[in-house]
Amino acid sequence: MTDLIRDVRREYKYATLSSAQIAKNPLDQFMRWIGEAEKAKIQDVTAMALATSDARGQPTVRIVLLKGFDETGFSWFSDGGSEKGQALAANPRAELLFHWRELDRQIRIRGEVVALGSVEADTYFYSRPLASQLAAATSQQSRPVGSREELEQRYKDLAVLHTDRAPRPTTWGGFKLHPQAYEFWQGREGRLHDRLQFKRDAEEQWRVQRLQP
Repeated sequence: MTDLIRDVRREYKYATLSSAQIAKNPLDQFMRWIGEAEKAKIQDVTAMALATSDARGQPTVRIVLLKGFDETGFSWFSDGGSEKGQALAANPRAELLFHWRELDRQIRIRGEVVALGSVEADTYFYSRPLASQLAAATSQQSRPVGSREELEQRYKDLAVLHTDRAPRPTTWGGFKLHPQAYEFWQGREGRLHDRLQFKRDAEEQWRVQRLQP
Protein backbone atom coordinates (compact mmCIF):
# COMPACT_ATOMS: atom_id res chain seq x y z
CA MET A 1 0.00 0.00 0.00
CA THR A 2 2.84 2.41 0.85
CA ASP A 3 4.39 1.84 -2.59
CA LEU A 4 1.04 2.45 -4.28
CA ILE A 5 0.57 5.76 -2.47
CA ARG A 6 4.14 6.82 -3.19
CA ASP A 7 3.65 6.24 -6.89
CA VAL A 8 0.34 8.13 -7.23
CA ARG A 9 0.95 11.12 -9.46
CA ARG A 10 -0.30 12.84 -12.56
CA GLU A 11 0.97 15.56 -14.85
CA TYR A 12 -0.36 19.12 -14.71
CA LYS A 13 -0.90 20.50 -18.20
CA TYR A 14 -3.84 22.87 -17.98
CA ALA A 15 -2.46 26.42 -18.23
CA THR A 16 0.20 28.95 -17.24
CA LEU A 17 0.23 32.00 -14.98
CA SER A 18 2.64 34.87 -15.61
CA SER A 19 3.09 38.31 -14.09
CA ALA A 20 1.86 39.77 -17.38
CA GLN A 21 -1.34 37.68 -17.26
CA ILE A 22 -2.36 38.29 -13.67
CA ALA A 23 -4.66 41.17 -12.68
CA LYS A 24 -3.13 44.09 -10.80
CA ASN A 25 -5.70 43.70 -8.02
CA PRO A 26 -5.95 40.24 -6.40
CA LEU A 27 -9.73 40.50 -5.98
CA ASP A 28 -10.03 40.99 -9.74
CA GLN A 29 -7.88 37.89 -10.27
CA PHE A 30 -10.05 35.93 -7.82
CA MET A 31 -13.18 36.99 -9.69
CA ARG A 32 -11.57 35.95 -12.98
CA TRP A 33 -10.64 32.49 -11.71
CA ILE A 34 -13.88 31.74 -9.89
CA GLY A 35 -15.74 32.86 -13.00
CA GLU A 36 -13.70 30.43 -15.10
CA ALA A 37 -14.36 27.68 -12.56
CA GLU A 38 -18.11 28.34 -12.78
CA LYS A 39 -17.92 28.34 -16.59
CA ALA A 40 -16.17 24.96 -16.40
CA LYS A 41 -19.18 23.73 -14.36
CA ILE A 42 -17.04 22.60 -11.44
CA GLN A 43 -19.19 21.25 -8.62
CA ASP A 44 -19.09 23.08 -5.29
CA VAL A 45 -17.10 25.92 -6.83
CA THR A 46 -17.55 28.01 -3.64
CA ALA A 47 -16.25 25.28 -1.32
CA MET A 48 -13.15 26.43 0.57
CA ALA A 49 -10.92 24.99 3.25
CA LEU A 50 -10.92 27.18 6.36
CA ALA A 51 -7.81 26.81 8.53
CA THR A 52 -7.82 28.20 12.07
CA SER A 53 -5.63 27.90 15.14
CA ASP A 54 -6.87 28.04 18.73
CA ALA A 55 -5.36 29.72 21.79
CA ARG A 56 -3.01 26.73 22.31
CA GLY A 57 -1.80 26.90 18.73
CA GLN A 58 -3.67 23.74 17.72
CA PRO A 59 -4.52 24.05 14.01
CA THR A 60 -7.78 22.72 12.56
CA VAL A 61 -9.13 22.78 9.03
CA ARG A 62 -12.53 22.03 7.47
CA ILE A 63 -14.55 22.78 4.34
CA VAL A 64 -17.09 25.61 4.44
CA LEU A 65 -18.94 27.46 1.69
CA LEU A 66 -18.15 31.00 0.59
CA LYS A 67 -21.31 33.10 0.89
CA GLY A 68 -20.11 36.53 -0.18
CA PHE A 69 -17.07 38.54 -1.17
CA ASP A 70 -16.16 42.12 -2.04
CA GLU A 71 -13.26 44.51 -1.60
CA THR A 72 -13.58 44.24 2.20
CA GLY A 73 -13.29 40.46 2.42
CA PHE A 74 -14.72 36.95 2.16
CA SER A 75 -17.64 35.79 4.28
CA TRP A 76 -19.19 32.53 5.48
CA PHE A 77 -21.68 31.50 8.17
CA SER A 78 -21.46 29.04 11.04
CA ASP A 79 -22.16 28.51 14.74
CA GLY A 80 -19.95 30.65 16.93
CA GLY A 81 -19.97 27.91 19.56
CA SER A 82 -18.40 25.41 17.17
CA GLU A 83 -14.74 24.43 17.21
CA LYS A 84 -13.93 26.95 14.49
CA GLY A 85 -15.99 29.64 16.19
CA GLN A 86 -14.17 29.18 19.48
CA ALA A 87 -10.80 29.13 17.71
CA LEU A 88 -11.58 32.40 15.93
CA ALA A 89 -12.73 34.00 19.19
CA ALA A 90 -9.34 33.18 20.72
CA ASN A 91 -7.22 33.81 17.65
CA PRO A 92 -9.08 35.85 14.99
CA ARG A 93 -6.82 34.97 12.08
CA ALA A 94 -7.37 32.35 9.40
CA GLU A 95 -6.51 31.18 5.92
CA LEU A 96 -8.87 30.14 3.13
CA LEU A 97 -7.99 27.68 0.36
CA PHE A 98 -9.90 27.20 -2.86
CA HIS A 99 -8.87 24.11 -4.85
CA TRP A 100 -10.23 23.55 -8.33
CA ARG A 101 -8.59 20.29 -9.34
CA GLU A 102 -10.14 20.27 -12.80
CA LEU A 103 -8.26 23.50 -13.62
CA ASP A 104 -5.10 22.61 -11.63
CA ARG A 105 -5.59 25.77 -9.58
CA GLN A 106 -5.46 26.85 -5.96
CA ILE A 107 -6.01 30.20 -4.27
CA ARG A 108 -4.86 30.88 -0.71
CA ILE A 109 -6.19 33.95 1.13
CA ARG A 110 -4.86 34.90 4.56
CA GLY A 111 -5.99 37.58 6.99
CA GLU A 112 -7.84 38.74 10.08
CA VAL A 113 -11.40 37.59 10.79
CA VAL A 114 -14.26 39.62 12.24
CA ALA A 115 -17.79 38.60 13.17
CA LEU A 116 -20.65 39.91 11.04
CA GLY A 117 -23.58 41.69 12.67
CA SER A 118 -26.94 40.19 13.61
CA VAL A 119 -28.73 41.89 10.69
CA GLU A 120 -26.43 40.15 8.19
CA ALA A 121 -26.82 36.87 10.09
CA ASP A 122 -30.62 37.12 10.04
CA THR A 123 -30.70 38.06 6.36
CA TYR A 124 -28.70 35.03 5.33
CA PHE A 125 -30.26 32.62 7.85
CA TYR A 126 -33.79 33.34 6.62
CA SER A 127 -32.73 33.11 2.97
CA ARG A 128 -31.97 29.42 3.56
CA PRO A 129 -34.50 26.61 3.05
CA LEU A 130 -36.57 25.77 6.14
CA ALA A 131 -34.84 22.39 6.44
CA SER A 132 -31.45 24.14 6.73
CA GLN A 133 -32.84 26.58 9.31
CA LEU A 134 -34.17 23.68 11.37
CA ALA A 135 -30.85 21.82 11.15
CA ALA A 136 -28.96 24.85 12.44
CA ALA A 137 -31.49 25.34 15.25
CA THR A 138 -31.28 21.63 16.15
CA SER A 139 -27.52 21.24 16.27
CA GLN A 140 -25.20 22.46 18.99
CA GLN A 141 -22.33 22.30 16.54
CA SER A 142 -19.19 20.36 17.54
CA ARG A 143 -20.68 19.18 20.85
CA PRO A 144 -21.14 15.44 21.56
CA VAL A 145 -24.58 13.85 21.14
CA GLY A 146 -25.77 10.52 22.49
CA SER A 147 -27.08 9.15 19.22
CA ARG A 148 -28.27 10.03 15.73
CA GLU A 149 -31.81 9.23 16.91
CA GLU A 150 -31.59 11.90 19.61
CA LEU A 151 -30.53 14.48 17.04
CA GLU A 152 -33.30 13.50 14.62
CA GLN A 153 -35.95 13.62 17.36
CA ARG A 154 -34.87 17.13 18.33
CA TYR A 155 -35.19 18.12 14.67
CA LYS A 156 -38.68 16.61 14.41
CA ASP A 157 -39.82 18.39 17.58
CA LEU A 158 -38.63 21.74 16.21
CA ALA A 159 -40.26 21.05 12.82
CA VAL A 160 -43.63 20.62 14.55
CA LEU A 161 -43.26 23.94 16.38
CA HIS A 162 -41.86 25.95 13.48
CA THR A 163 -43.60 25.29 10.16
CA ASP A 164 -42.74 28.62 8.53
CA ARG A 165 -39.30 29.53 9.80
CA ALA A 166 -37.03 28.37 12.60
CA PRO A 167 -35.47 30.53 15.31
CA ARG A 168 -31.90 31.53 14.57
CA PRO A 169 -29.64 30.39 17.44
CA THR A 170 -28.01 33.34 19.15
CA THR A 171 -24.58 31.80 18.59
CA TRP A 172 -25.15 31.29 14.84
CA GLY A 173 -23.76 34.03 12.63
CA GLY A 174 -21.32 35.15 10.00
CA PHE A 175 -17.60 35.73 9.73
CA LYS A 176 -15.56 37.80 7.30
CA LEU A 177 -11.87 37.45 6.52
CA HIS A 178 -10.09 40.69 5.58
CA PRO A 179 -7.31 39.66 3.17
CA GLN A 180 -3.73 40.55 3.94
CA ALA A 181 -2.17 38.14 1.44
CA TYR A 182 -3.27 36.14 -1.60
CA GLU A 183 -1.48 33.37 -3.46
CA PHE A 184 -2.53 32.11 -6.90
CA TRP A 185 -1.16 28.66 -7.79
CA GLN A 186 -1.27 27.16 -11.25
CA GLY A 187 -0.12 23.58 -11.73
CA ARG A 188 2.57 23.13 -14.40
CA GLU A 189 4.43 20.30 -16.07
CA GLY A 190 7.14 18.52 -14.10
CA ARG A 191 5.97 20.13 -10.84
CA LEU A 192 7.56 23.47 -11.85
CA HIS A 193 4.37 25.24 -10.85
CA ASP A 194 3.48 28.94 -11.09
CA ARG A 195 2.97 30.72 -7.76
CA LEU A 196 2.22 34.45 -7.62
CA GLN A 197 1.71 36.11 -4.24
CA PHE A 198 0.09 39.46 -3.42
CA LYS A 199 0.98 41.38 -0.26
CA ARG A 200 0.31 44.96 0.79
CA ASP A 201 3.24 47.38 0.91
CA ALA A 202 3.82 50.28 3.33
CA GLU A 203 1.33 52.43 1.37
CA GLU A 204 -1.30 49.65 1.57
CA GLN A 205 -0.96 48.96 -2.15
CA TRP A 206 -0.93 45.42 -3.46
CA ARG A 207 2.44 44.17 -4.71
CA VAL A 208 2.91 40.86 -6.52
CA GLN A 209 5.93 38.59 -6.45
CA ARG A 210 6.69 35.18 -7.88
CA LEU A 211 7.40 32.36 -5.42
CA GLN A 212 9.43 29.28 -6.18
CA PRO A 213 7.35 26.13 -6.36
